Amino acid sequence: MKKIAILGSTGSIGTQTLEVVRANPELQVAALAAGNRVDKMEEQIREFRPLIAGMWSEEAAADLRSRVADLPVRIVSGMEGLLEIAVLPEAEVLVTAIVGMIGIRPTVAAIEAGKDIALANKETLVTAGHIIMPLARKHGVAILPVDSEHSAIFQSLNGEPRERVEKILLTASGGPFRGKTRQELADIRVEDALKHPNWNMGHKITIDSSTLVNKGLEVMEARWLFDVELEQIQVVVHPQSIIHSAVQYVDGAIIAQLGTPDMKLPIQYALFYPDRKPMDGRRVDFFALGQLTFEQPDMETFVGLKLAYRAAREGGSMPTVFNAANEKAVGLFLERKIRYPEITELIQASMERHRTIADPTVEQILETESEVYEWIREKISER
Repeated sequence: MKKIAILGSTGSIGTQTLEVVRANPELQVAALAAGNRVDKMEEQIREFRPLIAGMWSEEAAADLRSRVADLPVRIVSGMEGLLEIAVLPEAEVLVTAIVGMIGIRPTVAAIEAGKDIALANKETLVTAGHIIMPLARKHGVAILPVDSEHSAIFQSLNGEPRERVEKILLTASGGPFRGKTRQELADIRVEDALKHPNWNMGHKITIDSSTLVNKGLEVMEARWLFDVELEQIQVVVHPQSIIHSAVQYVDGAIIAQLGTPDMKLPIQYALFYPDRKPMDGRRVDFFALGQLTFEQPDMETFVGLKLAYRAAREGGSMPTVFNAANEKAVGLFLERKIRYPEITELIQASMERHRTIADPTVEQILETESEVYEWIREKISER
């Protein structure tokens, strides 16, 4: 029996992780944590019977305590609650499906407690990869990618020496606006940006996929996960989302992982690694598919990807600025307070005003995030 803790259990990755648990009796949920969706958390507690559950606000936690008073579960709240769940002795693996830089401190705590990390929180490595990866090596902890592209790379690297890697081919669907010009993107509405052609995801990551910012975050994450140079990571637009990513070796051979667009596959692979378990679901039908196509990313139209490469080259605290500005801008767009092109405009403006900290601590990373948030808040309020 493998016991897991899940941060972000009511979100897209969290609920799909619980689907994997539901289909595999050898998995058991020891802990759950979420934002403020009390109804959903109550349902999860009643089904999966964790030892401890956390909500972000104490108000939501108090509500949840009264609802599940008949069950032997302890309810915690805030960052202290997340840290307690992260180091829970009964859990072997921490699934970090929480969104945002809020995931950094619990991930650090879990690593120091010797937990393997099933990583679905991009921000942890984007902003603190220089802290997380050496710490994981020091404690002998596995960082198992849950993101479909990074899982595909991880699988394609299996059994191969890392020094034989020539290039990582990071695939992207191109999002709902592939082929559009910058002028055509000017009047994009929230509803348009939330219609991803292949994947069913949360609102923020769907917007990030439409701007290609998500692919930029994945580039930065891949650099840390697989210990490669930025120049060794090539983004390839693959509209069918069947090849989830690939690795090209020094002899010219390319090994890729293919499958239908289903997040449960990388989740299950991370939870059972190095084993493979049977999983129900659709299979790739090459005859029905007919063809696979590939394109270069248009980084002049989708400048978010170009800015991500720039942030990665600068390093230090600049990836934090990129990520924080995007988080704040996407939130404003979803609230209909800014136009679609302003997402990347705010990222660029935030990066241009920042003085990079070469080797930021966790505290400096979080301070940089707050400073970016405050600058954008003030800039928008001045209108």
